[in-house]
Amino acid sequence: MSKASTTTPAHTAFQALPVVDVAGLGSDDPALRKQAAAALGDAARSAGFLYITGHGIAPAIIERFRMRACEFFAQSPAVKMQSYIGLSQNHSGYVPEGEEQLYGSVVPDRKEAYDVNFDMRDPAYQRPMLGPNQWPALPGFREDVEAYYQAAFELGNRLFRGFALALGLPEDRFTRLVQRPPTQLRLIHYPHDDRVNPAAAGIGAHTDYECFTILLPTAPGLEVMNGAGQWIDVPLVQDAFVINIGDMLEILSNGEFVATAHRVRKVAEERYAFPMFCNVDYDVVVEPLAELLVDGTPPRYTSQICGEHLFAQTAQTFAYLKRRLESGEITLPKGSLALSSFGPKVRAGS
Repeated sequence: MSKASTTTPAHTAFQALPVVDVAGLGSDDPALRKQAAAALGDAARSAGFLYITGHGIAPAIIERFRMRACEFFAQSPAVKMQSYIGLSQNHSGYVPEGEEQLYGSVVPDRKEAYDVNFDMRDPAYQRPMLGPNQWPALPGFREDVEAYYQAAFELGNRLFRGFALALGLPEDRFTRLVQRPPTQLRLIHYPHDDRVNPAAAGIGAHTDYECFTILLPTAPGLEVMNGAGQWIDVPLVQDAFVINIGDMLEILSNGEFVATAHRVRKVAEERYAFPMFCNVDYDVVVEPLAELLVDGTPPRYTSQICGEHLFAQTAQTFAYLKRRLESGEITLPKGSLALSSFGPKVRAGS
């Protein structure tokens, strides 16, 4: 898939992320929903990254979720490996250090994770990235992680409705495509590391594969590339989530919303991050929406199947899937794209 250009005209040289109060998206008043959606759309066009407040997720749900993550990662490597992601058939479970290698980096990022998906029990809808979750034996882990997943999933649907309104579309234009999506929640742990060089990059510069990401951060370190190619720091904002546009919403909006490149600095302190990657359904054909191709506006992208794009990108990143590719156990879908195929081009040496 190719873009008409490497930049999006609306992508500005912002120096700080916009802050959007999305409480209005849950209002019964259509005018308030449109007002909140307009602010959401402005941020998606100008930055592709934003803070949201008024999200409605109860602090107690967030706190219990964070506590379970800390408990899980404090266990021994042997116990954590009992839930190794390579034991699953639908990419669910524990990701040890070194398993994930992003965007051509020579040295794997120092991190471990636990990946949780839409828990699909019906075999008729199971796919490579969609099936039953793998859960550890840790008491309370499943219950509290599922509670947070559900709350974030509902927030994601409100944002989908807001993005639709911001594009001048019917409010349910995206949510009608979100019935059994391969939406993934990641619990990421960065261990304390005294050997870190503060000038070194951590997670390499990239865009996210999905429609958008809802990030619950716990420490500084995230940086975002603005429209001028500058790296902008993303400090913590109390009670706010960080939202960023991903590849597939960039396609659906025909480039009106931009998937912005971002990276994570290496820091010595132990920290956690909890991104929720929001998707449309696995078999949805993702292409510029016909409603946006008016007055001779051409499509800037060819089509991709949501789940196949997600699987192809994931299979090029995770060691256990690379081994399955090499052995012939699995193959990439036809027309699969290389990593980092979207968003403003990351400048060499930046």
